[in-house]
Amino acid sequence: MQLSNRTLGQWLEHWAETTPDKEYIVYSDRNLRFTWREFNKRVDDMAKGLIAIGVERNSHVGIWAANVPDWLTLLYACAKIGAVYVTVNTNYKQAELEYLCENSDMHTLCIVNGEKDSDFVQMTYQMLPELKTCERGHLSSSRFPFMKNVVYIGQEKHRGMYNTPELLLLGSMVDNSELTKLKEQVDCHDVVNMQYTSGTTGFPKGVMLSHHNIANNGYLTGEHMEFTSEDKLCCCVPLFHCFGVVLATMNCLTHGCTQVMVERFDPLLVLASIHKERCTAVYGVPTMFIAELHHPMFDLFDLSSLRTGIMAGSLCPVELMKQVQEKMFMRVTSVYGLTETSPGMTATRIDDDFEVRCHTVGRDFEFTEVKVLDPETGQECPVGVQGEMCNRGYNNMKGYYKNPEATASVIDKNGFLHSGDLGTKDENGNYRITGRIKDMIIRGGENIYPREIEEFLYKLKGIKDVQVAGIPSPKYGEAVGAFIILQEGAQITDADVRDFCRNKISRYKIPKYIFFVNSFPMTGSGKIQKFKLKELGVELCKKQGIEII
Repeated sequence: MQLSNRTLGQWLEHWAETTPDKEYIVYSDRNLRFTWREFNKRVDDMAKGLIAIGVERNSHVGIWAANVPDWLTLLYACAKIGAVYVTVNTNYKQAELEYLCENSDMHTLCIVNGEKDSDFVQMTYQMLPELKTCERGHLSSSRFPFMKNVVYIGQEKHRGMYNTPELLLLGSMVDNSELTKLKEQVDCHDVVNMQYTSGTTGFPKGVMLSHHNIANNGYLTGEHMEFTSEDKLCCCVPLFHCFGVVLATMNCLTHGCTQVMVERFDPLLVLASIHKERCTAVYGVPTMFIAELHHPMFDLFDLSSLRTGIMAGSLCPVELMKQVQEKMFMRVTSVYGLTETSPGMTATRIDDDFEVRCHTVGRDFEFTEVKVLDPETGQECPVGVQGEMCNRGYNNMKGYYKNPEATASVIDKNGFLHSGDLGTKDENGNYRITGRIKDMIIRGGENIYPREIEEFLYKLKGIKDVQVAGIPSPKYGEAVGAFIILQEGAQITDADVRDFCRNKISRYKIPKYIFFVNSFPMTGSGKIQKFKLKELGVELCKKQGIEII
């Protein structure tokens, strides 16, 4: 086992030459199938299309879409020409979209119609009203000076935007030598993907990940589950997260196996895809597995082809792990990490016994050093003693985009990246996550940063002070709780707070539980104790007869 220096484009071309007629990407629900050779050809055509509209080496290309077929085409097209693929969370609302596009210096934004209650086309026009009057490719925006193109993924035409058929047509006029020249400049240590995360605090920061980071993390993840080119992985987790684009996609890319795609999570579609394609693995966060197991049509599907998968994103309940193993025939593994570590730091292995796979997050990834460090002294903690989970290795990000101060605050002088999570190491080298130094809330696999919601709620007239903390939830792991101190004489209800949030921040960030309080629990030095807010939230729910779900 060793690390590879191949770029994503080189991996794709390797399989297009080695197993050209083997299926790589499959959408079972619409019978859309690409062999490695067919997909590689589409990627090259798309790459030339991007060149035709001015995308260059190091240009930032955004993708704002669910797991649509051309999500991966555009990823590899950017990878081949040395552009950086910037993933945009499909839950984002207007302010979040605009912040990301501005902060990332985005050159080209690729969008679909929308998701749920969000119209991406109209939100893009609201952000870039100049699109309605400018010639395509000649966008000029004072607020977004780097933005030159918007590409609509699909057949429809929208004013000021290219669509993908036009992009492919423009690409057909670009000489292959232009693509070859750019491909030759790409190095495995170049940034290929940028994902936005708040790190330890505050507003989202662009995490810069290289080919070397993500391809190798995906490869090692597959090795832990004994993947071969005969495997078929059902990918129903969003590609805009590391779980989808690295642990799933990079695993398939480096093992030459088939990636069975689900555009957006639907338990029935997942079960049907596994059944029809004879998938050998499936991923998900705990709530996804719960939805599959409890679907009324579960028993109609033959899942006996399954052998393994990953359950991650939040703490995995023991009873659920047992049910998945018994009813879905899978030896479930888990991966622990964060976007900044590409994402895997530790993982359980398929041959670990059930207790290890259930109660720990496994041991270090190969070629990485994970240490539990004392937050006060920086010294390594003895076995069984709690400290901060820290990582050093090939998988550490290249840094936060345009933010060396934030990068220096998480990567210490010895090269260890500090996760903000607390954990312990046992005598067998397996880790347990025991808590968090930082205040992040993990709701059903989505990272939520209290400060971002607090800053937003401060804008609501009548709020004097607000603190946000995670309330333990049996369904989602944690739910958002807002503790509000009102200004004297202010009259605000739960409904007022939720109405203020609606359509302005992502639905999953809107507080589920709202408590009006007179004070916050404090330390002797006047610091707010977030962990006590969690306990207070549970108490208040009991007192008020509110069921925690």
